[in-house]
Amino acid sequence: MLRVCSALVLAPLAIATAYVGGWLFAAFWAAAAIGIFCEWLWLVTQFRARAALVTGAATIALAAAIAAAGHVPVAIAVLAAGTVGPLTLAPQSRRLWLAAGLLYAGSIAVAPILLRSDPATGFLTIVLLFAVVWSTDIIAYFLGRAIGGPKLMPRVSPRKTWSGALSGTGAAIVSALAVAYAGGLTVTFPLAVLACALSVSAQAGDLLESALKRKFGAKDASQLIPGHGGLMDRLDGFAAASFLAVLIGVVRGGFETPGRGLLAW
Repeated sequence: MLRVCSALVLAPLAIATAYVGGWLFAAFWAAAAIGIFCEWLWLVTQFRARAALVTGAATIALAAAIAAAGHVPVAIAVLAAGTVGPLTLAPQSRRLWLAAGLLYAGSIAVAPILLRSDPATGFLTIVLLFAVVWSTDIIAYFLGRAIGGPKLMPRVSPRKTWSGALSGTGAAIVSALAVAYAGGLTVTFPLAVLACALSVSAQAGDLLESALKRKFGAKDASQLIPGHGGLMDRLDGFAAASFLAVLIGVVRGGFETPGRGLLAW
């Protein structure tokens, strides 16, 4: 019930900010990214690198603002330069972990902002991405539990099964094609392949976060969201899927029209 109630609050909020776009959308994802960086720092150092936390959070906020202003390459350069803070201010054994965490959290801010910036298809792109990630997560969870069977990666996440992974991917394809059709796009086979790739990427992001928590002996990234754990626990799949979506969108449409690069096949 806690999971359902939290989702009923957070999902409409995410969609509403995506619809409004602009600086509100940028602030929403910048705040989420800073929260994720805090959780990453807690997992890796138990908050023993507060100077790195301050510089990292400031870097993420600056990168998000620059991306929202339409200068995404500069925002990426700011994130890259910002890793100097964690590399110099964190404990020596954790420096690379914190630098990686800054890039990870920063991508969660910059990638959605870039995808939403496309004036023609930005909102539709974000909604399609939400549909892929959410349907993958929900259907994989419930059908994986109902069907059971061989484990997907038991050493990393003992409860995940191949049945859940495959059913989640199938649901993502159906959801993406439904969103595309409702948005007036031509439903094509490449779009189905794209949805499949984004779903697999989302599940890989989930496993990556599970591996990180297992390495540092944590069950959840935090207890910020009732019934869900932390921001990392909820956005791990979205982080990976949005990163892949940006790569495809920019390669095909450039920094000016990444949404059309992602959706127009």
